[in-house]
Amino acid sequence: MANIGKHNPQITDGRYTPEIMWSMGRISCATASGDGKRIAYNVTYFSVEENKSHSVIRVMDSDGGNDILLTQTEADESNPQWIKGDSRLAFLSDEGGKSEIWEMNPDGSGRKKISNFAKDIDSFLFAPDSNNVLFISDVPYAYHPDDVYKDLPKTTAKMADDLMYKHWNKWQEVVPHPFYASFDGNSIGEATDILQGTRYESPLLPFGGMEELTWSSCSKKIAYSCKKKVGRAYTLSTDSDIYVYDIETKQEVNINKIPGDPDQNLGYDMNPRFSKDGKYVAWLSMEHDGYESDKNRLYLMDLSTHKKTDLTVRFDNDVSEFCWAEDSKTLYFASVWHGCTMIFSVDFEGNYKQITEGDFDYLGLSLIGDRILTLRHSLVAPEDIYIIDPKQDNSIRRLTHENDHILQQIRLGKVEGRWTKTVDGKQMMSWVLYPPDFDPDKKYPALLMCMGGPQEACSQVWSNRWNFILMAAQGYVMTMPNRRGCPGFGRKWVEEVSGDYGGLCMQDYFAAIDDLATEPYIDKDRLGCLGASFGGYSVYWLAGHHEKRFKVFFSHDGVFDIATQYLATDEMWFANWDNKGPYWDKNNPLAQRTYANSPHLFVDKWDTPIMCVHSNMDYRILVSQGQSAFAAARLRGIEAELLYFPDECHWVNKPQNSVFWNRALYKWMAKWLKE
Repeated sequence: MANIGKHNPQITDGRYTPEIMWSMGRISCATASGDGKRIAYNVTYFSVEENKSHSVIRVMDSDGGNDILLTQTEADESNPQWIKGDSRLAFLSDEGGKSEIWEMNPDGSGRKKISNFAKDIDSFLFAPDSNNVLFISDVPYAYHPDDVYKDLPKTTAKMADDLMYKHWNKWQEVVPHPFYASFDGNSIGEATDILQGTRYESPLLPFGGMEELTWSSCSKKIAYSCKKKVGRAYTLSTDSDIYVYDIETKQEVNINKIPGDPDQNLGYDMNPRFSKDGKYVAWLSMEHDGYESDKNRLYLMDLSTHKKTDLTVRFDNDVSEFCWAEDSKTLYFASVWHGCTMIFSVDFEGNYKQITEGDFDYLGLSLIGDRILTLRHSLVAPEDIYIIDPKQDNSIRRLTHENDHILQQIRLGKVEGRWTKTVDGKQMMSWVLYPPDFDPDKKYPALLMCMGGPQEACSQVWSNRWNFILMAAQGYVMTMPNRRGCPGFGRKWVEEVSGDYGGLCMQDYFAAIDDLATEPYIDKDRLGCLGASFGGYSVYWLAGHHEKRFKVFFSHDGVFDIATQYLATDEMWFANWDNKGPYWDKNNPLAQRTYANSPHLFVDKWDTPIMCVHSNMDYRILVSQGQSAFAAARLRGIEAELLYFPDECHWVNKPQNSVFWNRALYKWMAKWLKE
C-alpha cells in the first residue's frame, strides 16, 4: 500500500463535492516545545479509493516557517510530544502491527521504539521531568464464552449478566485503564495499572482521551477521571470523580469526596489540570448526577487547604475545555456563545473576559510560552493552527494553511446569522448557509437542519460526517436553528428541551423555516427537512406535525419509538433525565408527556416522502428504530428509502460509506426538491 499523503486535486469547475471534502487534510494534536520555538502536530489524510486514512507528524517553527514532514512510513504516527529538554519527540506508531511509543529527533532522524507493552497503547503523556510516562491501554471487561466452554473456540456468542454490556458502538469486552512506567532515557520499564483488578474505566467511554489524565508539575502525582461503578450502577449515574494518585506511595485521594466537604460533586468531574506552580488543580465539573448536559463548570482546588471554588459561577454557559496560563493565576477556557466557540480568560475571583471574536470555533487549547496555541475552524474552513497573544491585545496569528490549495479552487457559499422571534416571544439565532454564486433575484429550495444532542451546540462546526456547507453547495439555502436545548444562549435555554421533546423545541424549528420562507429568494413550495440523532427524532416528529410545509424528509439514526428506545439504549442516565422517567411510571406526568410525543404515535399523519438511514453498530439508538420508521412509511403507502450500513455506528466514518451517504442524500433531496 502506498502512503496516503497530501492530495493535490485539480478542480476545474469549482464544485465542492464529497470527494473533495475527503481530499482535505485534518490537523490535530498541536503541541509546543518547552522553549516555545517549535510546534509539532498531526495531519490525517484520507483515501476514498483505499477506504483508509493515514496520520503523519509535522514540525514547524513557532512563526509557521520551516514546516517539514517528519514521518514518511506506511504506519500511522501520531500524538507527538517534546521530551528530553526538547531534544527529542516521542510519538505513537503502529509500525510492526502494534501501537507503541517511539522517539525521534526533531528532524525525523534517529527513530527508535522505546516501549514494549503487551497490548496497543492508545495515547500517552510523559511526566514533566521525562522520567516516567503515563499511558492508556485496554484490559478485559468481562469473560468471553470460549473462556467457559474451551471446546468451542470458534463461537461468536456474546454474553452479559448486567447492564452496560454495550456502549455507543462496541460490545463491552474491554475497558481503558491508565498505566504508568519509568523511563531511563532509553526504554520504558515495567508498567503499573492504576486500576489493577477492577472493571472501572479511565478515561471515560466513549469519548474520553488523554485529556482526562495529567501529571503534577513535580512529576510525582497523577490526576485522573474515573467513575468507579459498573453494570446497572454505571448506566444510571454520571458521578465520576477526580483521583490524585501518588506514584511513590501508590496511595490516592478522591478530591471530590473529601470527608466533611458539603460539596460532593455528584455529576461528571473530568479533565484535571495542575497549575505550573503545583499549588492548584482545576477540572470540569457538573452538579447533578444523571444529567450529562448539565452546566460544565470550571472548578479550582487549593491543594494545601482543599478549598474548592467554582470559577464560572457568574458565567451562564458551559466550559468545553481549558488550560492554565503561565502565571498559575489565570485560566483560559473555550465556550460556545451565540453559535461560535470562543476563548475566554478567568481569574481566581471568577472575573472573566472574552479573548476572541468572529464566526469561528476554537479548540485544542494549550500554551506556547505565555501565549495560547489553538486550532480554529468554521463552517467554511477546516482546522488550522493559530497563536493568540493575550498580552498583545489578543492578536491572532495563523501558522498553517493545510488546505488553502484546495479551498482556493472551490466555490463556497456565504454564512450569516439570523435572529427569529419564537412562538413564546423569545429571540432565536440560526445559521443560514447559502449556495455558491447565490443570486437573491432567483428562487431556491431550502433545507431545515435539525441538530442532535439534544443539547448540542449549533456552532461553526466543520465535519467530515455532516458537512453543512457541502449540503448548501448542492444548490440549497439551509437554516440551522439554535433551538431550545442548544448551548450558547444561557442555561435556561439549554434546559428547556429536557422533558419537552415535542414542545417548544419543535415550534422553534417551525419558526426558523417559516421565517426563512418569507424571503423572496426562497421557494416555499420546495422545503426539505433533515437531521441526525435527536435531529433524526425531530424529523420523525415533524413528519407527523408539519402541516404540509415540507416536500421531503431525511432522518439519520433517529428515535422513532421512545418507549422501545428507553430499554434498548445504553446510557440509562440520559433517558431518565431527558425523558423524566420510564414509560411504565404512569403517575409521572412529565415522563408521560415525553412518551406521548413519540413519533411512532403520529404515523397516521405522515404524508411526505422520507429516507431513513441507520447503522447496525449504533448501540446508542438501535437500528430497529430506523427500520421501523421505514416500514411504517411504506405500510402507509408513502414513498420511502432505507439506507443501512452494517459496519458503521452512530456516525458514518469510513470514506467510501461517507461518499455513498452524501450521494444518496443529495439524490433523494433533488428528486423531491429539484426535479
